[in-house]
Amino acid sequence: MPTCLITATNRGIGFELARAALSDGWKVYGSVRSESAARQSAEQLGINKDYVPVVFDVTDHSALHAAARKLDDRLELLINNAGIITPERQTPLDMDFAGFLRTLEVNTLAPLAVSQAFLPHLRRSDAARILTISSQMSWMGYRKADTLAYRASKAAVNKVMQGLATDLEPDGIPVALIDPGWVRTSMGGPAADNCPSEVAAGILNVARSLELADTGKFFKWTGEERPF
Repeated sequence: MPTCLITATNRGIGFELARAALSDGWKVYGSVRSESAARQSAEQLGINKDYVPVVFDVTDHSALHAAARKLDDRLELLINNAGIITPERQTPLDMDFAGFLRTLEVNTLAPLAVSQAFLPHLRRSDAARILTISSQMSWMGYRKADTLAYRASKAAVNKVMQGLATDLEPDGIPVALIDPGWVRTSMGGPAADNCPSEVAAGILNVARSLELADTGKFFKWTGEERPF
């Protein structure tokens, strides 16, 4: 049975990714930030024995490494899904800088920290890969200035994951990024284009097919490569 770790599985895309992976025969370790969220996600997923909630905040590096030390399993796949779109004020002329910093911590630094912490588990597998959720809003050819902290954090995580791809290429571990599009979640809102379950299935398809030739690339959830 292949095994994966997905961050933030208590709601949104992360929850749908966990459900899709379980349906596809994966064992899923799902990160959540509290014991209550762990219980809730397990109940919503039907108390599936192949779903194991793991409690840590992706920005708490001590808790993250403690969770990694407790995990006695290999990982075929890590999906860095946790993300936020705050703060409320995030334009070039009106920026909540503390909120901007928090967004960078969650969206940019945390995927690298999680990848480092669980890299020993990935190295136990001969078919490991890392996939990080980015955004179409990271595209450098898109000059809109709203939601700037979020846009910048996703552009930054693209570069961070490109670097990780370079360093893990000799180990045979592909690292890629994926754009889920505009999804009907609490973040995307009810008017968004894409169904979360369909997006999750598409992301999982991309994850399953990742090869070393794909390392460092940026994909749409439908499988096409997209520009940075």
